[in-house]
Amino acid sequence: MATRHPFAWLSASRQKHAFIALLALTIAVMVGLNALGRPLNTEAAPSGIISFELAGKLSVAQRMVESWGQTGQVYAGLNLGLDYLFMVAYSSCISLGCVLVARSFSPRVGLLLAWAQFGAALLDVMENYALIQVLLGSQQELWPVVARWCAIPKFSIVAAGLVYVGFGVVLGVATKGRR
Repeated sequence: MATRHPFAWLSASRQKHAFIALLALTIAVMVGLNALGRPLNTEAAPSGIISFELAGKLSVAQRMVESWGQTGQVYAGLNLGLDYLFMVAYSSCISLGCVLVARSFSPRVGLLLAWAQFGAALLDVMENYALIQVLLGSQQELWPVVARWCAIPKFSIVAAGLVYVGFGVVLGVATKGRR
């Protein structure tokens, strides 16, 4: 690739090894987040922490926090804390996946999506900060709005990266069989 990508400092063979390690880390942290998130699925927050991320209104977010009770609020705090490790893992993993796929499929799109994953992680940082403020009892209407408007583009960027990597892998497998 003529244009620099976020992992140009790694050799091609090390990129593959790094991807496997990042994928394992991402999956392990995701399992931990799912375990911590189970107590957060309530009537007020049917999708747990994701409902909280997308609440958008202080009154809605506060109802979710109240529905969790004191123990659930601890789980929510732990979930948000572990999410900072997840941000590093998923953004690096998807970014590197985009770089690997871009070698043989739509390099410009792959490069753009590779860099964009780090933007998604930054949005996730801001989203979590806003959610922590609500969890700590802030009465600022701004925080759930910030969380929602960081979460929506974050999810979109991550989804685009995953679709690109998935499509590239399927295309690679399909064309490999023809060679």
